[in-house]
Amino acid sequence: MQGHYNVLFVCTGNSARSILAEATVHHFGRGRFRGYSAGSQPKGFIYPQALDVLKAVDLPIDGLRSKSWAEFTTPGAPVMDFVITVCDQVADEVCPAWPGAPITAHWDIPDPAKAQGDEATVYKAFVLARNLLQQRISLLLNLNVTTLDRLALSSRLDAIGKAPSDDTAG
Repeated sequence: MQGHYNVLFVCTGNSARSILAEATVHHFGRGRFRGYSAGSQPKGFIYPQALDVLKAVDLPIDGLRSKSWAEFTTPGAPVMDFVITVCDQVADEVCPAWPGAPITAHWDIPDPAKAQGDEATVYKAFVLARNLLQQRISLLLNLNVTTLDRLALSSRLDAIGKAPSDDTAG
């Protein structure tokens, strides 16, 4: 593997976590990594709090939309190098046969859309999801992809998903 890498983040609804991950990789990947997102059962909307927490750290939100993973299995779709599930529900589903046989991993991120409480509490859940994803994505972007074989890359991606995280939402 060398050069430019496509990363698809998959969740069930493609309305929060996978969207946060797409925007983060797309921005911090600096042309080396390109972020995408999709859902097995897309909601057709993005939670406003997801967009708000991206804007709060100056991440672009243009072009983000809730979409089906089927878009990435059709002829002419970008071929993925990595597919990362970010919720337990979709990790247990039968995923499509991704063109190009990408390296896959699972990173469990708590669903901010399930947060209950006042507006501040819900917002804090979205900030936590963004921060957890940003920490893990930073580790991904710093991998020396060209020097690792598929097995080593798969192992590293799995380890990133299991890495202890900072539970603060600051």
